[in-house]
Amino acid sequence: MEDKKLTFIMYPWYAMGHLTSFLHLSNKLAHRGHKIFFVHPTNTLSKLEKFNRYPELINFKSVTVPHVDGLPLGAETTSDVPIFNQNLLCQALDLTLPKIESLIQEIKPHFIFYDFAYWVPSIARKYKVKSVHYCSITPSSVGYLMRGENPSSEAEMMEPPPGFPIDSSIKLHKHEARLIVALHSMGKNSSNSGSGSGSGSGSVSFTQRLLLAFQDGDAIAFKTTREIEGPYCEFVEHKFKKPVVLAGPVLPEPIESSNTEENWSKWLEKFKEKTVILCAFGSECNLKKDQFQELVLGLELTGYPFFAALKPPIEAETIEEALPEGFKERTQGKGIVHSGWAEQQLMLSHPSVGCFVTHCGGNSLSEAMINECQLVLVPNFGDQFINSRLFGGDLKAGVEVERNEENGSFTRDGVCKAIKLVMNDESEEGRKIRVNRAKWREFLLSKGLEDSYIDALVQKLQCLL
Repeated sequence: MEDKKLTFIMYPWYAMGHLTSFLHLSNKLAHRGHKIFFVHPTNTLSKLEKFNRYPELINFKSVTVPHVDGLPLGAETTSDVPIFNQNLLCQALDLTLPKIESLIQEIKPHFIFYDFAYWVPSIARKYKVKSVHYCSITPSSVGYLMRGENPSSEAEMMEPPPGFPIDSSIKLHKHEARLIVALHSMGKNSSNSGSGSGSGSGSVSFTQRLLLAFQDGDAIAFKTTREIEGPYCEFVEHKFKKPVVLAGPVLPEPIESSNTEENWSKWLEKFKEKTVILCAFGSECNLKKDQFQELVLGLELTGYPFFAALKPPIEAETIEEALPEGFKERTQGKGIVHSGWAEQQLMLSHPSVGCFVTHCGGNSLSEAMINECQLVLVPNFGDQFINSRLFGGDLKAGVEVERNEENGSFTRDGVCKAIKLVMNDESEEGRKIRVNRAKWREFLLSKGLEDSYIDALVQKLQCLL
């Protein structure tokens, strides 16, 4: 039975974090000889191709993202769309149902892995194909945030749900709970744009979409380990009454550097080992201008060299116009704020990088945890809040920047304080964090760990057939 080669269709949500997460898993499965058909928005191919380690087994299938009124022309991923308009991108996703159905008919896979396309299980069943919700966010995030169809109040969302693991450090601050409640309501009042089999998403809120996606598949799969999130996995399994299967850490494959990356590497080489701060907030985070300025001023205040890969803030067209007065002159030669693409995975592994200031996206944390840099946590939205409590609280592997409880703002002093805590050898608290950080890195890289999880995942999938 173990020798049977499987065929998969992968259909992730239109966000780079989800697409790369599914592709990392595809590589692990292809390494064992399984065949993958990977469905992606047309223009994302150039960013995805370099991660494909098995082009003979992983076939890219492009899908044209249908235009929906209100979406920017040519929008394909969440980075093209403001967060509270992403229900329109969900509607576009739902309009691809006929395309996905014809792919299932044509390929006849054993499994289809999906996440936001909640209607996948119903069409998969028609063709006796098993559907697995491969969740790009953590079991702790799913367990805490998924409360039912009606959004909880802010006060309720600040506390864990009934039955949540008792030893958990996870709670939300007031400003975070407010954002989560708003997210749960997203798309609730939009008009229905389709009919039948959930083909139009106007009738489902964001929360309903996620609940249906969890409830209707044959299993739920996560990228994690029982050693890190065991109690949360059990909580989710009990909540949705579905088998939960784990893929393990799904470590990203090494990637080759480009000419651009080689230039950054030369710049990093000017500095001593483990002295550079790398700050990156992903492809979607637009800070407000005052917070953008506090962040970069906090980096400057540390006295360490830094490289910040950030999008221009909401009120500015370019990074240059958003920088504080005199900042560029003061930091010349030892500080860079960059708005273009930076290969985070390569930069994190550079010997000069000693600290990573992160927005706590799942892929960013995965990449950081297998490198030696210290973690400073600045979550901005959604599951990032939970990730920050998991890594900073439960695992004690990083430190969060202090924020205002009411509005979530942080200061340059708070940024500087957090960085110095994890990088300063004289601090007892910092020393404990560094010890834990090293312990979890050693665990994630331990020989045979990843293989044992992927082999067990394949075995469990075989049992579903």
